[in-house]
Amino acid sequence: MTYAFDPAPQAAVPVAGSAARFPVRRIYCVGRNYEAHAREMGHDPDREPPFFFAKPADALLYVAPGTTAEFPYPARSQNVHFEMELVAAIGKGGKNIPVERALDHVFGYALGLDMTRRDLQAEAKKLGRPWDTAKGFDHSAPIGPIHPVAQVGQLASGAIWLTVNGEEKQRSDISQMIWPVADTIAFLSTLFELKAGDLIYTGTPEGVGAVKPGDVMKGGVDGIGEFAVRVA
Repeated sequence: MTYAFDPAPQAAVPVAGSAARFPVRRIYCVGRNYEAHAREMGHDPDREPPFFFAKPADALLYVAPGTTAEFPYPARSQNVHFEMELVAAIGKGGKNIPVERALDHVFGYALGLDMTRRDLQAEAKKLGRPWDTAKGFDHSAPIGPIHPVAQVGQLASGAIWLTVNGEEKQRSDISQMIWPVADTIAFLSTLFELKAGDLIYTGTPEGVGAVKPGDVMKGGVDGIGEFAVRVA
């Protein structure tokens, strides 16, 4: 096959404890999946089914263990927020996946940040427009290595937290998700055919807030460690 120009490199995330890399196909994100966060954003979670948005695979920003990754502050925004999340990596695809079988499709878990241009998101909401410019910009999806289920097990509970310059901003437990990982996979698979290589950012707890150049974010989830990202 001949291409008009060289295709972009395959987006991929290193697998912890291995030389292998996880090839990324799509990035799905769950909106407002912790009750307290939904309420801080002005919504009643009891009245909402799960909803999703997407980021392009090349929005990933890999954060290697023991390093501090550089997140470039995006243009055209003056209010960029952090959202600390657990990421589920899909290793086996399917459609209309039953909840009781959904975790069989998880290859592993990673730490993730859903960086958000909050001012552009608010404007899009007001005008009834898509969120792409607010959520899918370059480097908007920092991620740590993927920890295989075979090593860490299924993550159903454990602290999730984030600090900015040493000050704690977010702390909750992944057991507080409105739609746990299995439910999220099952519902999402009724909307799209999931395939190996998909990543699901599973939502953020309360405490989201703005960062500025020079700030250092450190976040973690029990069982898969922590990572650090500096706003450049």
